[in-house]
Amino acid sequence: MKLLTQIPIQEQKQQIDYNSKVVLFGSCFAENIGEKFNHFKFKTLQNPFGILFHPKAIETLITNAVEGEYYSEDSVFYHNEQWHCYDAHSKLSETSKESLLNTLNEGLKSTRRHLAEASHVIITLGTAWVYDLIETNATVANCHKVPQKQFNKKLLTIPAILKSLQSIVETIQSVNKNATTVFTVSPVRHIKDGFVENTQSKSHLISAIHQFLKINNQQSVYFPSYEIMLDELRDYRFYKTDMIHPNDLAVDYIWEKFNSVWITSKAQNTMDAVDTIQKGLAHKPFNKSSDAHTKFLENLKYKQDLLKNQFPHITF
Repeated sequence: MKLLTQIPIQEQKQQIDYNSKVVLFGSCFAENIGEKFNHFKFKTLQNPFGILFHPKAIETLITNAVEGEYYSEDSVFYHNEQWHCYDAHSKLSETSKESLLNTLNEGLKSTRRHLAEASHVIITLGTAWVYDLIETNATVANCHKVPQKQFNKKLLTIPAILKSLQSIVETIQSVNKNATTVFTVSPVRHIKDGFVENTQSKSHLISAIHQFLKINNQQSVYFPSYEIMLDELRDYRFYKTDMIHPNDLAVDYIWEKFNSVWITSKAQNTMDAVDTIQKGLAHKPFNKSSDAHTKFLENLKYKQDLLKNQFPHITF
């Protein structure tokens, strides 16, 4: 008896292992998957400019990074006792203008360096709704609680999203022709835009991605995070209490699906070893000075050293 509709997904050819270098951009779901990669100690760079919800924001970051378009004093502004940049998430905002500019420009350098070396670039698109700053007509990544009257809100058309995706991949390929780009659509519902508007937004993203894949299907693929959430996990028990974001169980489920097709079977043994160490490090002993706990720590250190010898980038 089948009690759910399963999304068919195929094992990928260019899989991820512990020699791979993965770069992740996009919505808060990119953060969820990025945390899984970090937990298992893969080589990753995750959202150097913070969460970016729409394709134009990701395009701006990648273009500026690759072309060396660094930020200057004209690129930032002061609001609510902090310095902000419209191209970055508010978590990068600083009380010091110089600190913010340094963070932004170091982020651009890191992004370019990692893109040039990446084996995989995972891009999670969250919404097709964007805000254009009226003063400059530029599409912003984040409004930073600036009054809404200073922006025009619009829905990106499918052709506009397609053009943005083409620019993203072409820019990546200009510094790295071997990177595989994995597109996915975030299962997080942006219902602040409206229920119908959220559906319209997601449909524009999905349509544009699949149009793009017809053009560039050699090194770009789609992973159905959105579809797995809606069809396999179509129950509110898989959402957080806000009924918008997938909960931990849902994230774990989608990660397992991703893992099954994108991560090599050989890497699974290393992931198990890393997970054992992570759980050991999180363990709280009843008696820290006991012989049993001392031996436990010695064994844990031995396991860490074994992994470190095999994969020097792994640190705990």
